Amino acid sequence: MAFRRRAKSHPLFSQEFLIHNHADVGFCLVLCVLVALMFEVTAKTAFLFILPQYNVSVPTADGEIVLYHYGLKDLVTILFYIFIAIILHAVVQEYALDKINRRLHLSKIKHSKFNESGQLVAFHIASMAWCLYVLATEGYLSNPKSLWENYPHVHLPFQVKFFYLCQLSYWLHALPELYFQKVRKEEIPRQLQYISLYLVHISGAYLLNLTRLGLILLLLQYVAEFLFHMARLFYFTDENNEKLFNAWAVVFVVSRLFTLTLSVLVIGFGLARVENQAFDPEKGNFNTLLFRLP
Repeated sequence: MAFRRRAKSHPLFSQEFLIHNHADVGFCLVLCVLVALMFEVTAKTAFLFILPQYNVSVPTADGEIVLYHYGLKDLVTILFYIFIAIILHAVVQEYALDKINRRLHLSKIKHSKFNESGQLVAFHIASMAWCLYVLATEGYLSNPKSLWENYPHVHLPFQVKFFYLCQLSYWLHALPELYFQKVRKEEIPRQLQYISLYLVHISGAYLLNLTRLGLILLLLQYVAEFLFHMARLFYFTDENNEKLFNAWAVVFVVSRLFTLTLSVLVIGFGLARVENQAFDPEKGNFNTLLFRLP
């Protein structure tokens, strides 16, 4: 198989076969979609999996730009990128974490936590770089008023929508990975809660058209999470190395203060002063007092 070399083979379609070869199965499914792009009959269907849907042309002073909104077809795209996430998860595990683990000789509990933190470090650093790039290029950092002005932000630039689809795909892929990675039963409730919180908040920002605020809050959250999991990795290599935990504690408090301040500014003041206060799901407007209170 592509990702792991094993001396023992398992019966085809058995539980152990699926667990040990899930990344290869995912790779085959992704390859089928890519091959479908080559044929005119199947290309249109294949594009549903690969590219964000619901694009609209919006006239501007310089011509037209293409923007996107959300819909049920997003589930198809998310499904495709769940398989991409599973493949990338296997690559990081096989070519980085497993090699380090063999040198460290960790216990089973530490081995599991090391893998968890290693995967999240890779994800968080990629997400931080991508999120910061989107915020800078779209001008949300240079113009804070854009976070609430002209709400609802129904139409999204390509990179904003694609970022959210990939984020949802990653956290959804984490659910079957609990099974594939044989996570201990006592660890499953904690990880389910962790994954569910991310899914609720990311999908909430996406569906309630608060994507601009969501980007900044995700960046703040991921910075703190990145430092925490980096600190855990260094701790597992040397238990006397706890300096990064002190740095994480400071960043955690600062990020929470920024999160609280920004949320109050955007939701409590910005959206509260927007003229359109009506609840209108068809137009994507959820700016009501009941919506702002949580």
